Amino acid sequence: MSNSGVEATLQTLENQVEQPAEQGPVELAAENMSVWFGKRKVLEGINIDFPKNSVTALIGPSGCGKSTFIRTLNRLHELIPGAALAGRVMYEGQDIYEKDVDPVQIRLKIGMVFQKPNPFPSMTIRGNVLSGLKLSGMKRDNHDQIVEETLTAAGLWNEVKDRLNATAGELSGGQQQRLVIARALAVQPHVLLMDEPCSALDPASTLKIEETIRELSKDITIVIVTHNMQQAVRVSDYTAFFLAAENEPGYVIEQGPTTEIFGDPQDQRTRDYVNGRFG
Repeated sequence: MSNSGVEATLQTLENQVEQPAEQGPVELAAENMSVWFGKRKVLEGINIDFPKNSVTALIGPSGCGKSTFIRTLNRLHELIPGAALAGRVMYEGQDIYEKDVDPVQIRLKIGMVFQKPNPFPSMTIRGNVLSGLKLSGMKRDNHDQIVEETLTAAGLWNEVKDRLNATAGELSGGQQQRLVIARALAVQPHVLLMDEPCSALDPASTLKIEETIRELSKDITIVIVTHNMQQAVRVSDYTAFFLAAENEPGYVIEQGPTTEIFGDPQDQRTRDYVNGRFG
């Protein structure tokens, strides 16, 4: 991150409240999580709480396991051949990896938005919003209301309300990403995981996604992987900094309220990273 970027980040911090809001009840938690791909251990001993109705940013250099970690939080990791893990992911008091837990139901309650927008391009905007309901077999009435409510929540309704039958492929990249968010919201998740959702977007689209994230966090818990330090400051309540030495598994160096991680980090490695000295 450039010096000007660092200054902008620090200025944003100065404009925030001095004391972070008191942490609420924990919605989701990783407990002593370690992860492997085959014989290669990629994460070790991860412990993070995700408070209800908050945004937690996962930051750190490429290759330290952030995207891998976020996929363990709704059991997407297990779909990769050779993947394994140890530890627990607790959601509403239950380990989501227990044998009697249905992973499909977990992924409905803990949704995912990926780095690149992935709507169904030949399907209509309306059809995309409702596709998650159809694929999951979830029964919800009043589809027109669902389409309007979710597109509104995703900050897209005013832009597409007069062309709901247009195909998703006609939308811009930023609009497609917000459509994907609306699709995820249609199944009423409690948690939304976002893996670098703005990395392929222009600044204007990024700003709209960030506004959507802040608005959504009033009702759901959000975990976002980002390489953009200013974005982490703008959207998150809490931050966890991941790091990995060469050929070693990644782990969490420091975590806490975002204002503290960026304004007064306790570990020199955190201080160096958020000030753009490496990564």
